[in-house]
Amino acid sequence: MASPPGRRARLSSPGTSRQPSEAREETRRRLQGLIEGNRVMIFSKSYCPHSERVKELFSSLGVDYKILELDQVDDGASVQEVLSEITNQKTVPNIFVNKVHVGGCDRTLQAHQNGLLQKLLQEDTHDYDLIVIGGGSGGLSCAKEAAILGKKVMVLDFVVPSPQGSSWGLGGTCVNVGCIPKKLMHQAALLGQALQDSRKFGWDYSQQVKHNWEAMTEAIQNHISSLNWGYRLSLREKGVAYVNSYGEFVEPHKIKATNKKGQENYYTAAKFVIATGERPRYLGIAGDKEHCVTSDDLFSLPHCPGKTLVVGASYVALECAGFLAGFGLDVTVMVRSVLLRGFDQEMAEKVGSYMEQHGVKFLRKFIPVMIQQLEKGSPGKLKVLAKSTEGPETIEGVYNTVLLAIGRDSCTRKMGLEKIGVRINEKNGKIPVNDVEQTSVPYVYAIGDVLEGKPELTPVAIQAGKLLARRLFGASSQKVYHTLFWPLEWTVAGRDNNTCYAKIICNKFDSDRVVGFHVLGPNAGEITQGFAAAMKCGLTKQLLSDTIGIHPTCGEVFTTLEITKSSGLDITQKGC
Repeated sequence: MASPPGRRARLSSPGTSRQPSEAREETRRRLQGLIEGNRVMIFSKSYCPHSERVKELFSSLGVDYKILELDQVDDGASVQEVLSEITNQKTVPNIFVNKVHVGGCDRTLQAHQNGLLQKLLQEDTHDYDLIVIGGGSGGLSCAKEAAILGKKVMVLDFVVPSPQGSSWGLGGTCVNVGCIPKKLMHQAALLGQALQDSRKFGWDYSQQVKHNWEAMTEAIQNHISSLNWGYRLSLREKGVAYVNSYGEFVEPHKIKATNKKGQENYYTAAKFVIATGERPRYLGIAGDKEHCVTSDDLFSLPHCPGKTLVVGASYVALECAGFLAGFGLDVTVMVRSVLLRGFDQEMAEKVGSYMEQHGVKFLRKFIPVMIQQLEKGSPGKLKVLAKSTEGPETIEGVYNTVLLAIGRDSCTRKMGLEKIGVRINEKNGKIPVNDVEQTSVPYVYAIGDVLEGKPELTPVAIQAGKLLARRLFGASSQKVYHTLFWPLEWTVAGRDNNTCYAKIICNKFDSDRVVGFHVLGPNAGEITQGFAAAMKCGLTKQLLSDTIGIHPTCGEVFTTLEITKSSGLDITQKGC
């Protein structure tokens, strides 16, 4: 189809603090990205009649094209200078077809008349417009949005088993080994606390109540499996090809996909998005990978972990320690330095104090140096030797399970990025990108937790993936108003999955200002109170869409609404 008139390329101006040569090189790199990433790229000026003739030609041929109107960008003059250096052409329109410089209006029309233009257009041999590597929150969001915008898209997703053999299905960390199972286990612990509290509210029961780890994990894993299937179904409905294989670049625009049987296939694409996320870090000491578990393993552990040592003081460490203690387990947290580094330390210490009051023990200023297996079993017994970070003191302890939560490393080192020139931070594996998520290679982009110096976690990745697809392939004009939703706390309990409802009413003639707010579901009063203040401050639909949700909560549904009531589209829920 011909490109819609509003589909314009954007070229952000380089920062003014850079040296002129650096700014020019950045402009050149971005121009190269537009040229390499689009079948037809037209550099134009909105008032130029010759440019209009070229656009009409490609529209008549039914060829998708992208436009950069140089008079509509702040640094249009400098962009035209760099274009002149690349092409030796000082005028517009300046046209590229499949990375080949055709020239201006006359040369393009001449190429059409002698058949050269048709030959150039047929030389686009890429299998896909976009290949997304990584089927987590950001990757799926980007892939589905690109497909909605009419692009041919593939998602490659493969989970390398943990040292303990754990792996999972489509959906990434959040769904399988992160936010979702964590909150469900937290909910299980809260129910235990509620049982104790219930006596003070008149509930009288005499039988001994105990927690069944196996029953809980089975229910949680069944729910996660349903989400995995929902994501696969959603990709299929949107026409996105899903391949359960490990992706590795072998040459520019070409990737090798290896499945679990070792079978290899090769695919090419005009653009790639890296959304491979992170995996838990290990200590690098004797016995850690052989005997310890991480969050990759905990949520599907086939037996109760028993007496547990949690190594680390991150939010992952404290969240896991909290719900394990809530099940009545003996839990100790070994802390190298401070709790929740990077968070407000007054609040962090209050969290620590609260946890201690509820039975969690803390070993401060110690780090493990050796893990030794004393007995095999489900669980077995492990001896942990640790040393002080402040002196020569050492201690020993015996535990059933050692859970490592000391940080995460980006999954970028075995993807063949060096073969195509994508730069990474060698220390942590993260990928530096510019302000449009573009890597050092113009046709390769990255989103999510692999990015260096950018916000992390699921809600950010979802929004980033959607916005990246819209920048690359053109924005959708669909407005959004209502949805059904399924509170996470209701999933395992098997309550109705499409009872809760969220709706906003917007004034179209006042920048879509939100004038009505409705929610039917748990904690509706708490949710409404927060949004009421925002409405008093002039909340609009766009501001809601630009807001990063707190995940997983009921209130975040208002930041991800996608369907207008008048469209009549299905609003039932198929994922978290």
